Amino acid sequence: MNDTASLNELNRRQFLARAGMGAAALGLAGTSPLAFAAEKKSFIKGKAEHCIMLWLAGGMAHVDTFDPKQLGDPVKKVAGSAYPAIKTAVRDVQVCEHLQRTAGILDRFVLLRTVNHGIIDEHAAATNFVHTGRRPTGTITYPSLGSVTAQQLGSAGSGIPPYVLIGYPNPMRGPGFLGAKYNYVYLTDTEKGPAGLTRPAHVTTMRQSDREVMLEKMRTGYRARHASDKLIGDYDDAIQSGFALASGDFMKAFNLAAEPSSLRQGFGDEFGQRCLLARRLVQSGVRFVEVSFNLNFLNGTGWDTHNQGQKNQHILIQQLDQAIFALITDLEKNKLLDKTLVVVASEFGRPPEFDAGGGRGHWAKAFTIALAGGGLKLGQAIGTTDDLGKLPIEDPISIPDAHATIYSALGINPSKVLRDGDRPVPITDMGEPVKQAFV
Repeated sequence: MNDTASLNELNRRQFLARAGMGAAALGLAGTSPLAFAAEKKSFIKGKAEHCIMLWLAGGMAHVDTFDPKQLGDPVKKVAGSAYPAIKTAVRDVQVCEHLQRTAGILDRFVLLRTVNHGIIDEHAAATNFVHTGRRPTGTITYPSLGSVTAQQLGSAGSGIPPYVLIGYPNPMRGPGFLGAKYNYVYLTDTEKGPAGLTRPAHVTTMRQSDREVMLEKMRTGYRARHASDKLIGDYDDAIQSGFALASGDFMKAFNLAAEPSSLRQGFGDEFGQRCLLARRLVQSGVRFVEVSFNLNFLNGTGWDTHNQGQKNQHILIQQLDQAIFALITDLEKNKLLDKTLVVVASEFGRPPEFDAGGGRGHWAKAFTIALAGGGLKLGQAIGTTDDLGKLPIEDPISIPDAHATIYSALGINPSKVLRDGDRPVPITDMGEPVKQAFV
């Protein structure tokens, strides 16, 4: 090697070393220093244009739902599933007996049975990780699946928000460094919709108009004085979007009474009504809807089935079963299933062993995320866990991989690079889509 070549190689090594240190300083340790320059232009794609994520806060027990194992006994503390397994519409794939309706339409699903992560088995940390695909750092606030989808796809309708959260506001579901423009519109009342978009009865149309004129003058002047401040600009854009939502067709989606009573009854209780609303929101043009299963623990302990919570878990599973069946068949009837990816997820699973009270603890080393529709290669279970469902033994799937699969199904490049100011941040943390899930 000549002197010039040696110098070039040395400079190259120095660049790579410094780039690696820079990545570590940004909280991106473990990412190749050249990963930002290796954005893949081609990637596998599904047909989805929208996503409905059903969030089962607390941790759905995979061995008691979508990945049943040998029958255990919570009273005698024998490890295993709490309920017998039943056959499904997919050959050699079983689910628990309380998912009877879902079993009959499992050919519309892809079960990712070997999802896992190494985040501490604590609800907040795991929930944040499953929503953002990243460990928190002191330098970057990462965006959620919903916000990235909103930023990448935008709204599919005029005066329609791209991202709606049916549940309480939470920064884990937020836009992170993408800014307020890509935040969610949230609600907790399926009938009334977002409270902030409904004018109080005592405020007349004329009074509302006067208020908006006054606010417009204040906004215009303040924004002009801070023209270079991106945060102020994003916030002001969000205000403008709020006015558009309140005065447009968006609020019509919350008129569930417009649906036949037989259909509403078919969806079941409050969670089911949220799922029906999710379909109506997708029809209106919303790109990403997250539906929380339980608010204020309306269903006892929710999916966090420690101790005695296990005793009533079958009620939750039956409610989930009814809502999922109604949602999938309703999307299909409205010719929306191929265009809509349905995701059933929680922050972790639960171990096959029973605790002292007959319930289950937290378990992130193996659990299931169920996908439906979205133009995927349906009617299969991907990945195999061991005899008790504790560890993956074939095709382990990381959370970044699950994110890459969801993004690819939505036509979003999972290796695309976003930017937090001047800092490049790949959409996923080196996640790869699960190829078996695509046609």
